[in-house]
Amino acid sequence: MESASYKRYRIFGHAIVHQEDILSSERYAGGGTITRDAKMVEASGVLGVFYTEEEAQLAGLDWARAWVDNHG
Repeated sequence: MESASYKRYRIFGHAIVHQEDILSSERYAGGGTITRDAKMVEASGVLGVFYTEEEAQLAGLDWARAWVDNHG
């Protein structure tokens, strides 16, 4: 999980191992969460499946920044 401060919010990018079966290569489901004053504001759900953990986390952070820009 990666986190950052953005405007007056704390944002998180999540990567969850996603593997359809044992023969497929490991991938990561990406998601984002936004908090403010230690309370959850919004969560994205799965944003997509990515080849690396870093890509999944960055997608979550990007989603969170866009949400704050549109709703904050």
